[in-house]
Order: sequence, then structure tokens, then C-alpha cells
Amino acid sequence: MCAGLEIRASDAGDLPALERLYRQTFPDEDLFPLVRELLDERADVVSLVAAADGSVAGHVVFTSCRVDGSPAGVALLGPLAVAPACQRRGVGGALVRAGFARLREAGVAALCVLGDPGYYARFGFMEETQIVPPYPLVAEWRTAWQGMRLGDPACTCSGRLIVPGPWQRPALWAP
Repeated sequence: MCAGLEIRASDAGDLPALERLYRQTFPDEDLFPLVRELLDERADVVSLVAAADGSVAGHVVFTSCRVDGSPAGVALLGPLAVAPACQRRGVGGALVRAGFARLREAGVAALCVLGDPGYYARFGFMEETQIVPPYPLVAEWRTAWQGMRLGDPACTCSGRLIVPGPWQRPALWAP
């Protein structure tokens, strides 16, 4: 299922496969409603699928956001899901890197993620100290709030991240 990987923009026909993917990848979390809401706001997201052998092997969403008081373009990475059979085979990395390329082309200056530092550090993410998440994080999640600059590394975006409607649920930011 993971051979012959193609990274492409998702489309409406992918929704049933994405629902199965998120249920398989995150059996204890129901992330698909968030994904569906993000995809409904198509103009504000980059949504990529990794297709292999006619199946969806992975998916990632990058949501356009802004930082209060800053004109710089900022995005939020997530969710990212890879089919269990394709994990540790470069599918997630291929999706993330393809997203970086699209965001750079769009002039996005900074990217944030709330995720495993051990995973995201390989892409250049570091603990984010200038862009504040939209909701307070519990102490054990503080190092999971990470960022990276996509364009000029001297970009000094600082302030609170302003997220679109689907991300404005405090439960998404707390355990």
C-alpha cells in the first residue's frame, strides 16, 4: 500500500478514505470532524494526500492563520495522519515537506505545530517562544508547541496566533 507514493491536493472524493484513515490512525481521538470542517474552509487550507496503489496512505492539513499585530503569513500544521501500515516509511515526511514547498510559494513566513517534538524536530521545528498558542497549554504540552520560519529566518513574528473557526475549540488545545 505504500509503494509508488504520489503527493497531491486532496479533493472531495477523498473524504470517505480520509475518514477511515483518521479512525485507523487515531482510534482514541475523533479528529475527522475537525478535518472535515477545515476542508470546508478550502481557501484557508493546504490539504495534501499521499496516495499509493490507489489508496490514501496519508493526509496533512496546513491552516492559514495570522499573528495578532503582525502582517506576516503564518500557518498551523495539523492534523497529520499516516495509515498504520505505512508509518515509518517516509509518508509523513513526504507530506510535510510537500506542504513546506507550497507554503513557501504562497509566501508563508512561519509555521507552528502542536505535536511530538521528537518527530517534528527532524523538519527543523523548535520550541516556539514568540508565537503564543491561541489557548493556554498545560505544562506537559508546552514543549510540544513548536515553530519554524519558512522564509527569512530573521522573521520576527510575535504575538498570539489567531486561528480560524474550526480551531477555536479549547478542547483541541488541552488533554
